Amino acid sequence: MKPSSPSLRPRKKPVQPRAVETYAWMLEAAAQILESQGIDAFNTNLVAERAGVSIGSLYQYFPGKEALLVALMQREKACMGADAATALAAPDGRAALAHMVGAAVRHQLDRPELARLIDVEETRPGVQQEVENVSNYLGLLRSTLARPDLPPQPDPEAAAADIAALVRLLVDAAGARGETDAQHLERRVLAAILGYLGAPSGIGDR
Repeated sequence: MKPSSPSLRPRKKPVQPRAVETYAWMLEAAAQILESQGIDAFNTNLVAERAGVSIGSLYQYFPGKEALLVALMQREKACMGADAATALAAPDGRAALAHMVGAAVRHQLDRPELARLIDVEETRPGVQQEVENVSNYLGLLRSTLARPDLPPQPDPEAAAADIAALVRLLVDAAGARGETDAQHLERRVLAAILGYLGAPSGIGDR
């Protein structure tokens, strides 16, 4: 695997509280511009203006719009991962899977236009390897599949990867269609997962 381009990474990460706040403003400004104007209009000047910072301040952290976009993707993935990680406290594997599905659906439907743009942009060369492990979704799935109430899988690693791909496919497709009924989508995705695992799918109708 080729190493990712340095231009996709921030020049530095903020340390001081004020710098952390400014960094967060820039990421949120980037998100708002993507939502309101789309990827073609996205540039560092617009982000700096929306965030209320100078272009020089922005370039202290980001070498270009590509690095800014990757940092935004990482923020979104980390937020989704933090939501999904609370599934570890669920009483059983089915409840944990339901929560993890819910996290993916919430991530897609809370800010649907942003999520759709990220879905497209993260497939660009070099980008995926920068964002794919941020959420630890695959690791959470592996832990969840080890729960005793779920059917054992002959290859847990492959099963976790398959389920992650299934969740992404179904949720991204629903987002692309403009679906807004989160509960209905969650039930469908969970039923598909339980069918893959060979578990009774009654939970999908709750």
